[in-house]
Amino acid sequence: MACTVMGILNVTPDSFSDGGRFLDPERAVARGLEMAAEGAQVIDVGGESTRPGAEPVPEAEERRRVLPVLRALRAELPAGVRLSIDTVKPKVAEEALAAGASLLNDISGRGQRLAAQAQVPWVAMHMRGTPQTMQIDPVYEDVCREVFGFVAGLAEEAWAAGVPEVYVDPGIGFGKTTAHNLELLRGLPGLVAQGRPVLVGTSRKRFLGAVAPEPDGSAPPPPARLAASLATATWAAACGCAMVRVHDVAPTVQALAVVGSLREEVGAA
Repeated sequence: MACTVMGILNVTPDSFSDGGRFLDPERAVARGLEMAAEGAQVIDVGGESTRPGAEPVPEAEERRRVLPVLRALRAELPAGVRLSIDTVKPKVAEEALAAGASLLNDISGRGQRLAAQAQVPWVAMHMRGTPQTMQIDPVYEDVCREVFGFVAGLAEEAWAAGVPEVYVDPGIGFGKTTAHNLELLRGLPGLVAQGRPVLVGTSRKRFLGAVAPEPDGSAPPPPARLAASLATATWAAACGCAMVRVHDVAPTVQALAVVGSLREEVGAA
């Protein structure tokens, strides 16, 4: 099965990588259409930054940011391209689904009831704490066992509640050190083997700058982490993950096409 590309559309002033670039609704819609033209099959719209230390956004402001963008994109996107809403707020999620979103990407792990009621897919993600606290000394005895067990439990709860499709996401960067993130990536085949579609989001994240620094040892800024982002996206695809969430759609689509071709050749052999 080919790995789907989910394009990130942050309509925020403070996201870690592209905060403010697409806060204007017209620019956001143009970027969403551009990502679809580049090959994204899902556009993930978010109006609240979840970077480490980010402060919550009032519900009314989040709705003001995302709803016009969702409505416009739903009217203009080609058939077959899905909209996702990235939110932890039930009211925002409910209105976003009414505005055209058909997937609920909820980092809180609490949105399964609404997803069941609306009969839309839901992403079950692991996060330790909140964006304000998650990077304060995260500790695990066995990060893969704990994280994979946690998302498996969320998925079971969601199925029992009637959610039609559940993606599991190990939450790379959400309450994990660089070492934890790398261990989770190494362990992806085990998560895939659980039988649920796996979503992975590593694009431009801070740990990539630590793993692949500049020649002088400094961490590259987020937009300069493309090569490292592509490496982790292709790794996820090679491990059998169902979806990758990325900022840089066009190069990721190209890289995954190569991975898909290689996987087909290996399977045929």
